Amino acid sequence: MAASATLAAPRKSAEFQPVAKPPHRFWTLVEGRAMFELGAFYMSRPFLSALPKGDGHAVQVLPGFMASNTSTSPMRRLLRDLGYDAHGWNSGRNVRVDNALIKRLETQLQRLNDDTGRKVSLVGWSLGGVLARELAKLHPDRVRLVISLGSPISDDRNHTSAARLFEMLNGKEPEAMQGGRFRALGEAPPVPTTSIFTKTDGIVHWRGSVQQPGPTLTENIEVYASHCGLGVNPAVMMAIADRLAQPEGTWAPFEPPLVAHWLFPRTALE
Repeated sequence: MAASATLAAPRKSAEFQPVAKPPHRFWTLVEGRAMFELGAFYMSRPFLSALPKGDGHAVQVLPGFMASNTSTSPMRRLLRDLGYDAHGWNSGRNVRVDNALIKRLETQLQRLNDDTGRKVSLVGWSLGGVLARELAKLHPDRVRLVISLGSPISDDRNHTSAARLFEMLNGKEPEAMQGGRFRALGEAPPVPTTSIFTKTDGIVHWRGSVQQPGPTLTENIEVYASHCGLGVNPAVMMAIADRLAQPEGTWAPFEPPLVAHWLFPRTALE
């Protein structure tokens, strides 16, 4: 399952800015509940296979911090069953955020776009979502939309309990930041962008995953989930399938089916 790292959240004004902090330790200690979400994924697989079908465009899926393509394989198999050309990434385990990684991601995105002649959707889990958003900023002409799962989309790493490990492996200023990039992680890319988060996330505080309204098409979708279960949680799969199924060039905020409203709480983001 994916873990996470790097990077905050709703900002009203400096006076009322919540202090960035990692999740409550209780939620971190019960992240093992992700195994139940994995079981629910396979139990609901027949239902999930009936979700809205895709149009065959390419979807590039990026794993979380310390995770590899293995963590996203159930999601990618489902996306292929739904009619998408789903791909993992070609970078092994997600540990080092350096220029070589960014170059590989750019090359893969360009290849998928050139080979199909169509824009590519990016789905990133945790740190993978941060990378997906930044990749879309570098190449908005090649990206159809971005979906992040429990991603710390902030310049303040205090929202994640994995910040110390991330800095041990990448330094306080990763190589990719030294060129002036990755400096405004809270700003959404200029493409439709969805952030899926859970208030019971044990790795990234939910405030660090909330997008602020801006000039681009952005939304936040809350689910009942653990951080390590976001990539297999059935409700998350429903939201991803709905977002990806929108015709290219059109976008509307997520509205769950009436029978599934209970899976998507709409609590205050304060």
